[in-house]
Formats: sequence, C-alpha cells, structure tokens
Amino acid sequence: MRRNTVIASILFGFSALAPAAFAAEILIKDAKSQPESLAAAPDGTLIVGSASTPFVYKIRPGSTTPEVFIDASAEGPGTFFLGQLIDGNTVWSCVLTPVPGTTPAQRKTSLIGSDLATGKQKMRWNLPGTNSLCNDMAVGPDKALYITDTFVGKIFRLAPGATSAELWLEHRNLNGIDGIAFLNGVMYVNSVFFNNLYRIPVDAQGKAGAPVEIWMDAPVKGIDGIRIANGKMVQAENGSGKIHVLTINGDRAHVEVIKEGLSEPTGMEAGRGELWIANRRAGNIVSIPLPK
Repeated sequence: MRRNTVIASILFGFSALAPAAFAAEILIKDAKSQPESLAAAPDGTLIVGSASTPFVYKIRPGSTTPEVFIDASAEGPGTFFLGQLIDGNTVWSCVLTPVPGTTPAQRKTSLIGSDLATGKQKMRWNLPGTNSLCNDMAVGPDKALYITDTFVGKIFRLAPGATSAELWLEHRNLNGIDGIAFLNGVMYVNSVFFNNLYRIPVDAQGKAGAPVEIWMDAPVKGIDGIRIANGKMVQAENGSGKIHVLTINGDRAHVEVIKEGLSEPTGMEAGRGELWIANRRAGNIVSIPLPK
C-alpha cells in the first residue's frame, strides 16, 4: 500500500467492507464517530477514542451506553484521538491537536494520562518535533509505558512515575510504526506503511537493538493495532477488514484469520470475556469470542 494512502487511512478512514454478525455491537455516538482504539479494565469498563471528534468515551461495566469521558473540544476544531490503554487506574490516550494558522494544516500530538474513575487529566507530555504522531502504547515488563511515533519511526519510554518520556529507539525500519505489544516479555511492533512485523531485542541493561523482521506466512493489508488476548497475539488489518492471530516461531509467524467482513478494524482489546474490536468505518465496536 502506498504511503500516502496509508496515512489517509490513519487519519480519515477509507471504504467500508461488507457488514458481519457479531456477539455484540455498541454504536459510539453515531456512525461517523470513527472509534480507532479501545481499552478494557478488569471490571468490564470500556474506553473508546474517536478519530473524528475530540472525545474519548467510557462504557461502564455491564452497560452498552457510551458516555463522554474526555472532552478535548477546547483544543480546537480538528482535534481527535488515536491509541487508548488502561494501566491500573490510569487511561493513556494519544491526542492530536491542530496547530492554528498553518497551511497545510499541521497537528501536534500528545500523550495524556487521565484518572479512570473521573476522567480528570493527571499528566500530559507533548511528543517532540513538528511531525510527530502518537499512535499507540504498551506497558512493558519493567512497568514503563512504551509509545509509538508513526511518522518519524520512534519508540519513546515513559518510566514509572515520570512526567515526560525519553527516546528509547529510533530506526529507519520503524517508519510507519503503529501497533505495539509485549508477548512473554518480548516487544513486537508493526508498520502500517509497509505491512511489516518486528521483534525488538533488548539487552540486560534495557537497551534496544535493531528491529528483527518477523516473516508472516500469509499476505496482510494495512496491519494496525496489536494486542494480547487470552495469551495470543492478535493483529488488526484495516485494509482488508480482518482480525488475525499470530503464532510466532523464531523469526516467522503463522497468520490465522479469526474474523473477516469488518469495516476498517484498527484496534482490539480483550474485555468482558470477549475480544472487542474498534470497527472504525462503521462507527461502532463489536465483540467476537476470544481466540483459543
């Protein structure tokens, strides 16, 4: 997929595929809300960010009714959200905010941490540079938060208790970096630009080595969010409307599709005993059984 096409799909989405039946469907505000990423708390609380509006939504345990959790409308027209992650009582969110007076329009991106119970902002860290894209994050074995920066191919590390992150890895193979997850203590990331999957080796001092490409045994299109669900690595394909499970053996990965017919899936998370999917182009989140 061409780079410009992928960038457009990240920011605006593209054509929907055929609808499918699901265990549950929850409309997020309306069909144009573009839920891009979601997170789940142990009690069943679901957090869903909108890539078309300045809102993050909260769906309380046992409920199917979204409520506004974060309102960033004061930051100006064009503000929206990408990655969402729950870490204890903190919700981590990637927010993209327009820069006033720029032509063509530019955006600055930030990582914000909000209280899960109240939505009150606890911290904010602005990614450096004028071409950043805070996209997704994962908590590592060291309890630090690792954040992907798509346009510049960087991973940042926010140490426990810190108020700003530090550059942890920059590498040309990380251009287009999007999804990130830890499986059995090992970091994996992917590139939404080039449909590549990588393992990031780490030495005893916690220093990252060069990304090692993992060869997938089936074609994929527009790989996006990665999460661990029921001990399995699941990955979204926004370009083909699929969710698949990856079984990794050394530097190779077996791809097993577990859901097709989605409308630009961009992220997923295990919650409420199911796998919830951000079905972006349809404006809803949907659930399917957890991978076995």
